[in-house]
Amino acid sequence: MTLPSGLDPRLPVVVGVGQYLERQGGPEPVTLMARAGRVAAEDAGDPTLLSAAGLIGVAPVISWRYMDPARLLADEWSARPAERWYPAMGGHTPQLLINRAAAAIAAGRCDVAVISGGESYRTRQALRRSGERPEWTTQADSELPTWGDAQSLDVGHPAELALGVMMPTQCYPLFESAIRHHRGTSVEEHQHLLGELWARFSAVAAGNPYAWDRTRYSAEEIATPSAANRYIGSPYTKHMVSNPDVDMASAIIVCSAAEADRRNIPRDRWVFVWSGTDGVDPYLSERNSLRRSAAIRVAGGTALRLAGVAVEEVDHLDVYSCFPSAVQLACDELGIDLDRPLTVGGGLCFAGGPWNNPVGHAIATMTDVLRNDPDTIGLVTANGGIIQKHAFGVYSSAPPPSGAFRHATPQAEIDAADESVTVESDYVGAASIESYTVMHGRDGSPERAHATLRTPSGTRAWAATDDPAAMTLLRETDVVGHDAQIAAGSRLEL
Repeated sequence: MTLPSGLDPRLPVVVGVGQYLERQGGPEPVTLMARAGRVAAEDAGDPTLLSAAGLIGVAPVISWRYMDPARLLADEWSARPAERWYPAMGGHTPQLLINRAAAAIAAGRCDVAVISGGESYRTRQALRRSGERPEWTTQADSELPTWGDAQSLDVGHPAELALGVMMPTQCYPLFESAIRHHRGTSVEEHQHLLGELWARFSAVAAGNPYAWDRTRYSAEEIATPSAANRYIGSPYTKHMVSNPDVDMASAIIVCSAAEADRRNIPRDRWVFVWSGTDGVDPYLSERNSLRRSAAIRVAGGTALRLAGVAVEEVDHLDVYSCFPSAVQLACDELGIDLDRPLTVGGGLCFAGGPWNNPVGHAIATMTDVLRNDPDTIGLVTANGGIIQKHAFGVYSSAPPPSGAFRHATPQAEIDAADESVTVESDYVGAASIESYTVMHGRDGSPERAHATLRTPSGTRAWAATDDPAAMTLLRETDVVGHDAQIAAGSRLEL
């Protein structure tokens, strides 16, 4: 083949994608990734691509402690990459890695890059319950990647940690209560809206052969608490939260256009990376509003501008969907109508949420969607932490109108866009409720409620209660904006 006249030979292009699900359990994460890589090479029609990788990047693994899994993949694939990447924790990392790999290819640092990720969390949890430890690969602490620090974990603001609030299931409902109040819907109305939104994601997963749960759930099944669908953190039921209990992996092979052409990879396999951006929001506690994200607004908008498209011109979307609040907030910031199709894979609750790698599967699925709908445009959004770390990518089977891959990290603009809030960890006194949730046990009963509040001076404080009457009120009523008292020990009194 010969490159079309005027096409930059350094343009990064996705040429192969692979997804691998292991429903029987057993293999360790790096084994699943190695298999996904082979599927990706077969998808590209060139099994020698893996051994030619000059760069291997891996999304952080939760189910097993690796120091440099890219080295293990290189050994599996007989590759000798000059760069091995393993970044810090976050669900944004697959898109972040694609952005960095595309920039490296555009700059001429390598011609073939493989971005992978995977989890054997279902197997790991089953072994833990039986008191067993898997005999999986171990690496010495001295075996480090060429870039990244996967042992760094950004767990949250001290005020959050003081109340034991650190898990996504504890935090994302806080955004939801703020969104619900702003929209002016009742608790019942909003629950129905969430069920309808998530039923659409479930319908997409039902048609996705790589989805973990292909059951097509109705809005009522999703929104209504039951023995099989208990409340986690109100208003979220089990069917509304990300499902990490999976064994699955993905791999994405990116080449320079010149290398793809030299290897005679068919043009109908090519998907160009038009643009990519990254950005970070403050901690949850320090954010000016719990229904806004400057990083999504600025970095997401920048990705679209660099690609030369408006959001209305994007044909296919995959909006990061660990919880409904993440989807609503992203759509609000990017000007995306919630009635549009918002996922190509089915989302983290149904297609599967393998911790830091759901977006690896989203990019792989988006690649196939764009191949099957030539010259259309796709946008992938990625979210890490508590709506804190973000990455965006614009893709198409057509070359970018700008003629080049364009990348930016507009952090200075993000920081200037939203003033942080002062947090008072030991505040005692009157305050106004800003957001809240009630956490439930495995038997479905309420266990503890926690809330963010605003003091008369506008600072933010945290409080919690295990009073049954208070928890019932918080679960069944919108009390955002109501007066409350914070007693000693951060105890919430309504």
